[in-house]
Amino acid sequence: MIQFDNVTKSYAGGQTALQNVSFGLARGELAFLIGHSGAGKSTLLRMIMPSEHPSSGKVIVSGHDLKELPNRKLPQYRRSLGVVFQDHQLLSDRSVFDNVALPLRVSGFNHRDMGRRVRAALDKVGLLGKERLMPDTLSAGERQRVGVARAVVNRPSVLLADEPTGNLDPELSGEIMDLFEQFSQMGACVLIASHDLALVARYKHRLLSLDHGRLLSSDFVSGSSDV
Repeated sequence: MIQFDNVTKSYAGGQTALQNVSFGLARGELAFLIGHSGAGKSTLLRMIMPSEHPSSGKVIVSGHDLKELPNRKLPQYRRSLGVVFQDHQLLSDRSVFDNVALPLRVSGFNHRDMGRRVRAALDKVGLLGKERLMPDTLSAGERQRVGVARAVVNRPSVLLADEPTGNLDPELSGEIMDLFEQFSQMGACVLIASHDLALVARYKHRLLSLDHGRLLSSDFVSGSSDV
């Protein structure tokens, strides 16, 4: 589903964000991407989106070499992705329903199908009764759930999350992680960048550990607090 083959990313001025990174993730697999600030986590996620391309090596997602993907096919490819951000990036002047519906509007869904999909996504994250509320009236955890609903409303095959629990307390963080587990069990390939090692240690999933752009390990967490 996701394959990195000897991926290096260098910027003008000599900075190397990723160096010879190789790994593969399968359909229905959930993995955590960990590492210090500046380790290359966000760069790696941007390669999958793809808002950036490698300087060398290949990033292959669902059989597509992303560097060779024609511009005309990028919109279709991006519709197969769901992305969750730390700050959820909701539109404050749109209702919960309208925020979640945004990807479907871009994709040209009719009103009936849009309503059905939005309500199904909100039901999945426990917010079905709040679709007409504005984001500013919600708690931090609820706003992040709206962000998750928006990411999955298009039923993506790949779900990316960049520090999705960074602004949440441990209980809410666990609830958001439980949602990601559910989506992987439904067949999505889920990759979560996180600096919260204590939270990651609660889940027995694969770890991709980056250090200064190098992939140090690609192992399964033991479930202990020593990650």
